[in-house]
Amino acid sequence: MFYSVRHITRFRYSNPVRESVMELRMQPRSEWHQALRNFQIATTPRTQLYAYTDHFGNAVYHFNVLREHAELRLEAQSVIEVNLPPPLPPTADPLEWQRYNPFNLTAEHCDLIGPSAFARASPELAQFAAAHGIEKPEGDTLSALKRLNSAIYGAFDYELGVTQVHSPIEQALAAKRGVCQDFAHIMIAIARSWGMPARYVSGYLYHRRQDRDRSGDDATHAWMEAFLPSFGWVGFDPTNNILAGERHIRVAVGRDYADVPPTRGTFKGDAESELGVAVTVEPASAPVRHEEFLRVARPMSASMERAQSAERLHQQQQQQQQQQ
Repeated sequence: MFYSVRHITRFRYSNPVRESVMELRMQPRSEWHQALRNFQIATTPRTQLYAYTDHFGNAVYHFNVLREHAELRLEAQSVIEVNLPPPLPPTADPLEWQRYNPFNLTAEHCDLIGPSAFARASPELAQFAAAHGIEKPEGDTLSALKRLNSAIYGAFDYELGVTQVHSPIEQALAAKRGVCQDFAHIMIAIARSWGMPARYVSGYLYHRRQDRDRSGDDATHAWMEAFLPSFGWVGFDPTNNILAGERHIRVAVGRDYADVPPTRGTFKGDAESELGVAVTVEPASAPVRHEEFLRVARPMSASMERAQSAERLHQQQQQQQQQQ
């Protein structure tokens, strides 16, 4: 399945600012069952973009706008091919828990077991887990994660404005409401308390009417991935009580949201800022490769080739006579 993603971010300032410094994580990853086919970023005002890859493998763009401006607009457009991930069995091997050992875990996995800024243990989280019977995993690893996914989905209402991007999980736990970012952090924190490496995924979700997703179709999306030694990284979407699949478009991964915000920056000037975001995810046709323009639709006939060869020979003879 091919998707076209358009992600627009606009910063408006109450007074013109002198400089903006910005870092972006908007380029979808190209790995596993997902392949990035096209990507471009445009900024207004125009400026030079620089790029690097962070230690999680995310593409990061950064730039400076060094002239006065009252608005900064960023537009990222992508074409991504996403295929269905390999099917999982209904349950995992009961011995899977024993495979969380030094033979199967690397330094990267160990960095994703401990607490992080937004996904950490707390008394409120412990009370929530105990109240829903998920303080300890039951059954095999895959069944335990599915049960956790469902428990979070059933315990919270999806509502914008209750929390902000930098809100701790305790705020959503107290309100029993929140958004995809909150639910992903809560699931990550509980999975880590079980001894599982877990990470935060930022990206997009293609919405279809028949799926009745709770998350909005005009915004970015977030979910989590847990590492299962026999299967690798497996994505779970507690916002919608589903496993990550063909409709999920991965952009960046990290310990939590603090590692992967779509935009992060600052400006110089005495002004207040207003942020506006618009996201569109639509099915797309397969992009045409450059070599497809060079395919010969109608080969030359043999007589035409002979005529051209004769013409070239005649031109060479004339050149030799002129040189003599």
